[in-house]
Amino acid sequence: MKLIVAIIDDEFSGKVVKALMAEKIRATKLSSTGGFLSSGNTTLLIVVEDDRADEITELINRHCKSKRIKNGTEEVTVGVNLFVMPVSGYERI
Repeated sequence: MKLIVAIIDDEFSGKVVKALMAEKIRATKLSSTGGFLSSGNTTLLIVVEDDRADEITELINRHCKSKRIKNGTEEVTVGVNLFVMPVSGYERI
């Protein structure tokens, strides 16, 4: 099993959650704030079978677009950060 942690700009989170629900993928949604820009994010925790991890990361990428924003004198790119980690156990109670 894999744990996918997706940190998504709030602008794209609704589309991603709807797409996951359409595919019957369960996700835990957490509100979060980025440290660098102090902007709103959504963090999704998703546990899937190993063979679906690539499919889910592709689904997330399809619904998120990178954008450049200005933070003071710097321009940065925001969109989605994905972490995919192995899970040794999972229980749904």
